[in-house]
Amino acid sequence: MLPAPVSNTPPSSNPKSLEGGGSNSSSMEREKIMSHPYFHRLLTAYVNCQKVGAPAEMAARLEEAEACAGARRGQGGCAESEDPALDQFMEAYCEMLIKYEQELSKSLAEAKLFFATIQRHFQALTFCFSDSSAHTTTREMIMIEGEDEKLKEELLEKYRGCLGNLKEEFSKKKKNGKLPKQGRQQLLNWWNRHYKWPYPSEAEKMALAESTGLEQKQINNWFINQRKRHWKPASSNNAPVTLHFH
Repeated sequence: MLPAPVSNTPPSSNPKSLEGGGSNSSSMEREKIMSHPYFHRLLTAYVNCQKVGAPAEMAARLEEAEACAGARRGQGGCAESEDPALDQFMEAYCEMLIKYEQELSKSLAEAKLFFATIQRHFQALTFCFSDSSAHTTTREMIMIEGEDEKLKEELLEKYRGCLGNLKEEFSKKKKNGKLPKQGRQQLLNWWNRHYKWPYPSEAEKMALAESTGLEQKQINNWFINQRKRHWKPASSNNAPVTLHFH
């Protein structure tokens, strides 16, 4: 028995906040989010979650709704945000939705592969039982099993080198566990200069990526981990604690 499907829709707002005196505040917050520079990215990530496993017609409707929302935002959206707390929320929520969509897609792909395998075996059994000759049935089953083994061997032979290189590269990264010394030192220098609010803008991330030779994803992960370990918003008004590379 398959488990009951889990909704991938984020929890809705508290209904009480949409009634009475909270309606104006709720509308203002909604307008701030919809005019934020990251809103289209957030909307795209949300729609991608909804599209996983959805019928083609529903996926098309979701894309159309996303396009309409993007067009409306383009008429009145702001170019920059002046709310660091909202910036942090939007960035974190986008990352969460992107990871959730990847997990949903992976689970769906595994489910499709499983059912395709079951269907293939079922068709093979049906073909065998419908054949009047037991000799022919046995021969066909042997042929099917032989083709499966042959395909496995061909794939392993074709991709053995690539898989070995990937495994070796992954082991190296896992053993190292750190960014290159020079690149990490540049990130630490930026951190020490901007300790009160260590959230680099997209332009600053691009500049850091160019100067360090790191990918922007590595830079994002480094700042996320660094903030978790060495910085708290409540202590942002304190004197910066200079970090040194060892």
